[in-house]
Amino acid sequence: MAASLSLLCFALCFSSLSVSFSEIVLLPLTHSLSTTQFNSTHHLLKSTSARSTTRFHGHHQQRRQVSLPLSPGSDYTLSFTLGSNPPQPISLYMDTGSDLVWFPCSPFECILCEGKSNPSTATPPPKVPKNASVSCKSRACSAVHSSLSSSDLCAISRCPLESIEMSECSSFSCPPFYYAYGDGSLIARLYRDTLSVPTSLHPSLLLPNFTFGCAHTALGEPIGVAGFGRGLLSLPAQLAGFSPQLGNCFSYCLVSHSFDQDRVRRPSPLILGRHDEKEKDLGNDGIRFVYTSMLENPKHPYFYCVGLEGISVGKRNIPAPEALKRVDRRGNGGMVVDSGTTFTMLPASLYDSVVTEFDRRVGRVHERASEVEDKTGLGPCYYYHKVVNVPPMVLHFVGNGSSVALPRTNYFYEFLDGDNKKNVGCLMLMNGGDDEELDGGPGATLGNYQQQGFEVVYDLEERRVGFARRHCAALWDSLRP
Repeated sequence: MAASLSLLCFALCFSSLSVSFSEIVLLPLTHSLSTTQFNSTHHLLKSTSARSTTRFHGHHQQRRQVSLPLSPGSDYTLSFTLGSNPPQPISLYMDTGSDLVWFPCSPFECILCEGKSNPSTATPPPKVPKNASVSCKSRACSAVHSSLSSSDLCAISRCPLESIEMSECSSFSCPPFYYAYGDGSLIARLYRDTLSVPTSLHPSLLLPNFTFGCAHTALGEPIGVAGFGRGLLSLPAQLAGFSPQLGNCFSYCLVSHSFDQDRVRRPSPLILGRHDEKEKDLGNDGIRFVYTSMLENPKHPYFYCVGLEGISVGKRNIPAPEALKRVDRRGNGGMVVDSGTTFTMLPASLYDSVVTEFDRRVGRVHERASEVEDKTGLGPCYYYHKVVNVPPMVLHFVGNGSSVALPRTNYFYEFLDGDNKKNVGCLMLMNGGDDEELDGGPGATLGNYQQQGFEVVYDLEERRVGFARRHCAALWDSLRP
């Protein structure tokens, strides 16, 4: 045990965190739900559904991009501190759909950001020393510039030809990079500094020489992102460089909220490392994960893609299009498991079949709320008096026995329609568009609303994603010392 502790402390460059390889790091995910930014439930749902649609279609653009949250309402944030003299606090969205950690740096200009949630109004953007810039010769520089060669990048940075030929450009900084997403964009530079991650089990985890993007100008997005996707610059990948046991497996358990602020006062646990042994120590042997294999996506290698076989509505199993079961050589198909998209997006053919079966069972008893559908961007919606019976829904992933039964609240949202003073309920799945139009990207997205109440594990060693039904607040309590 002493040898393991010494080795890990050395690997973390004398970080303040000392753990054995069998332990975990537990981090709090804070839900950014703020109903004060919306004048009605209709407004909240319309904003969130529009954001989900924009993000999903942004995945199919041909240019290099990172998909970022576009509006507040249902995103999860992590807190960090940067540097040590003095340490500077930052708050970032946690996003499994992108592979870069970036945030605003001082001085920072955000264009068209009026009315958007901006923690930096209370905490100024951090200042980064100029000598912390990343060299044009580094792998990180090549990665952020879509694998452009170091020679090209150093030439852009004005390194002289003779120095390029002699590989003597290490003093020249990596040139700025441009990222586009949905309805916004940013320009940033790469830097390295110590990133401190406050944890709930130990002193802060220090990651020296952590590589991140520093943006001085952004369009439409005042908050940075902690990318957890499959890429060289993602937080898990960089963490794995210090401790593979912590970086090669992570999971989160999103507390069920149904857009109720009182339900998100408790943090959602984000767990770095495997906690199987700790679970056994606590007597929780009954938790069983349902796993499905990750699919490689040659065009979007940072996505966590899985195969979807079909969806059951009641006793009827609706097969998914063949494109959702695999990813082809052009990056088409599969379903992305995404913490940064709120509602699950399905191709029109599958969505229409699910809605038809759902409406066949619910619509024959309850009146359609067409006005609510127009105001929220969701549907079908139904008026009801006291109780509405909805059929159970199950997602069938590729793999034997890889089926996940969704809790009712994960796919059917009930609220009071303030305009008519009637109870109304809406299906919380969305139409992603015609199958033929989804070229160049994933065929579907599993949103974080449908992931509530599950521990979702990303096992990078075994290349699989797992789901287990959990009480997330209780899991947080059980894993704390």
